[in-house]
Amino acid sequence: MVLWQEGQRRMQRADPGDRRMLERVVEALVAELRRRLGGGFTTGELARLYLADGTDWCFDIAVRTAPDTPAAWDLTTVAGAAFARYVRAASDYGGGRRRLGDDDD
Repeated sequence: MVLWQEGQRRMQRADPGDRRMLERVVEALVAELRRRLGGGFTTGELARLYLADGTDWCFDIAVRTAPDTPAAWDLTTVAGAAFARYVRAASDYGGGRRRLGDDDD
């Protein structure tokens, strides 16, 4: 999650002229994550997707979404921010810490 949080920080520091397109790319990546993971998911499932699939697929979406904005193709920024944004919807997300259920020890 540290890499994902770094993506968020990089988004915040991005050139204001590029920020609109960066946001569009992040939104497109979040939509693809939603498609890939379906309904409810856990932080572990998202992390497994990240480890198994990497972020190469994000590049194609970034170029397609912002073909004239190379800054929006920076996967460290846009993929990191997309994963950081999407993890908040995980069923076991607890504000940056994984929530443990009654059956977890």
